[in-house]
Amino acid sequence: AITAALRAEVERDGLAGLRWGERASGLRARLAFVAGLEAGWPDVSDAGLLAARETWLWPLLETVQGLEKIEDGALEAGLRALVPWDRQRALDELAPARLATPLGSAAIDYAAEGGPRVDIRVQELFGTTSHPTVGGGRVPLTLALLSPARRPVQVTRDLPGFWAGSWAAVRSEMRGRYPRHPWPENPARAEATARVKPRGT
Repeated sequence: AITAALRAEVERDGLAGLRWGERASGLRARLAFVAGLEAGWPDVSDAGLLAARETWLWPLLETVQGLEKIEDGALEAGLRALVPWDRQRALDELAPARLATPLGSAAIDYAAEGGPRVDIRVQELFGTTSHPTVGGGRVPLTLALLSPARRPVQVTRDLPGFWAGSWAAVRSEMRGRYPRHPWPENPARAEATARVKPRGT
């Protein structure tokens, strides 16, 4: 009876009662991105998800007392059920959840205005000579390069161009504000770092 009532709520109100968390929202944004690149991916708009509700949502209603009780991980798993098994790897290749960096990785926001975006401290990309992309090399990431205080110092879709161009002005300003952090003249050849210089150096 509860499951029937929840189905009726979805039929009446759509997906309004669901609580989309970080994991499910992130996967939904990645799927929307790849669907915009090429055919064959599920439609994860509200209308598309409602049309496919019996496939991904109905199974989630069997064990909960309300739509808001469906956990973020369960919603994520439900969305993955819409992706054919042979395309799961393609999803991770075309729309990886994180950008690999010299020091580890950084989250990619596929829901950002203007396209997929990464917010990252500029020192973590020292030594990077080509601009990172997603979509099989078709879409350059928007890089919001941050100061040590995690404030944007530049937003770019051309990292080599930034290193060769306006980096000199940014470097000049940042050296005065954050003297204990490295600000090399040629960041493309410098080593990525998350450390500060020892005091007195």
